[in-house]
Amino acid sequence: MKSDLTDRYLPRFETKHAALLPALHMIQHHYGWVPERAMLEIANFLELPPAEVIDTATFYEEYWTRPKGQHVVAVCRSIACEFCGQPEITEACKAKLGIDVGETTDDDSFTLVELECLGSCGTAPVALIDETLHENLKPEDMARLIDESKHHNNQH
Repeated sequence: MKSDLTDRYLPRFETKHAALLPALHMIQHHYGWVPERAMLEIANFLELPPAEVIDTATFYEEYWTRPKGQHVVAVCRSIACEFCGQPEITEACKAKLGIDVGETTDDDSFTLVELECLGSCGTAPVALIDETLHENLKPEDMARLIDESKHHNNQH
């Protein structure tokens, strides 16, 4: 991976520091998340303080600093979704999965998160399950959608 950083990413940027976000993306793409050890190696390679790399990885919601489940259920918590029933959607997911926001089921099948905005305010409340956006949700929809996503994966 260091050769990818050296050959593909560093030539695009004036400074090594500017390659931090692409380096984090590269690690996440490879592992599915960004382990702490990888953050320390990135810091060493890019000649950055480890705290800066860790701060960056934990600041942006797109980086996973812990392993995630096979499926990710992301409930939008924007003001529009909150006003239209997001808290009940989140509670339905927590009840179905038996986990809290930010946790992963014991069998590593599902991780539940909340995101700031999924950009679908006109069809609030919404949730993203893996790569599929579900709109105009009601709490009773969530158990079915979660079951369908698990079933869909088992067919592949």
